[in-house]
Amino acid sequence: MSRTRTIISTSGSNLARAEDNASGNWSVEFLLEGENVRCLAADPHNPNVIYAGTQGNGVLRSEDRGKTWQPLGLKGQIVKSIAVSPVVQGLIYAGTKPPAIFTSRDGGQRWEELESFRKRRRWWWFTPAEMPMNQPYVQGLVVSPTDPNLIVAGIELGDVLRSADGGKTWTGHQKGALHDCHSMTWHPTNGNWVYEGGGTGAAYSQDAGATWTQPDPMTIGSVVGSMLGRAGSGGLEERYGWAANGDPEHPDVVYCATAPGPQRAHGGKGDANAYIYRCRGGGKWEKLAGGLPQPLNYFPYALLTDPAASGHLYAGLSNGDVWQTTDYGDHWQQLPLNLGTVWATMILI
Repeated sequence: MSRTRTIISTSGSNLARAEDNASGNWSVEFLLEGENVRCLAADPHNPNVIYAGTQGNGVLRSEDRGKTWQPLGLKGQIVKSIAVSPVVQGLIYAGTKPPAIFTSRDGGQRWEELESFRKRRRWWWFTPAEMPMNQPYVQGLVVSPTDPNLIVAGIELGDVLRSADGGKTWTGHQKGALHDCHSMTWHPTNGNWVYEGGGTGAAYSQDAGATWTQPDPMTIGSVVGSMLGRAGSGGLEERYGWAANGDPEHPDVVYCATAPGPQRAHGGKGDANAYIYRCRGGGKWEKLAGGLPQPLNYFPYALLTDPAASGHLYAGLSNGDVWQTTDYGDHWQQLPLNLGTVWATMILI
């Protein structure tokens, strides 16, 4: 018996919620009209519970897979990222603008700030994407699937920081990670693998976020090659990334999506010139085709794997289209639904 799939995405002014039935038909509804939802996170302990971070209304909670929502806490805060612990039920972390991290141990009823994180802020952190530019934010925030005290946080544009004691203390920038963090994903079961997408491509960690690898690191040569339309040494032609993820059964199968730059990615003019890439076993990036438009006219803000199905990957595009592969990206098909737009978060439950 096939399970029901629910996809929820943010647009900046509402939520789109798509659900399929036993026949494979999808229905789409739009919720929270006028609410600027910035991030989403599903509760690993209860698939009916979803958390949303908003632009000033704090955290919202749904107990019916995103159909209805109630305010939960952190009213007045701009919540940019949420992480729910798969190990400890009720343990949640929330990242905000200006950069701070709050935690709750009772499912969001009560919150407290991890004050040590605020002390790690550096003068040169800033955001190129929002005004005022001197107010950066915690764009990426993840908690280990095996250790509830192990947290990794990424700033856009700043550092990737790590705590091994539940946020009591934090490191500085982790070696090899991208300074311009756009998204961060921890592998659903393997506590060693973490994935980051950012303004200079993508990176992954094999030691729980302590050190990072960039399969095709940004160099002067790669910048010039990208400007001239030539692939870099690792095959990543475009340098501006957002989403990155890894396969649930084979964590060394890594995916990312890139475009030539932020103007093309965010412009919404249908000329994103974007591609989805795959890296296997630490090798070079491979451009994925197999039915995908070449190039993609709209930017893939979301790349979602299915923890219950190895090889399955969903790509959510900025125009609301969703593409799926069931064979690690070799072949793709467009799902019969449209989410209106995807900006810049999508989850699958």
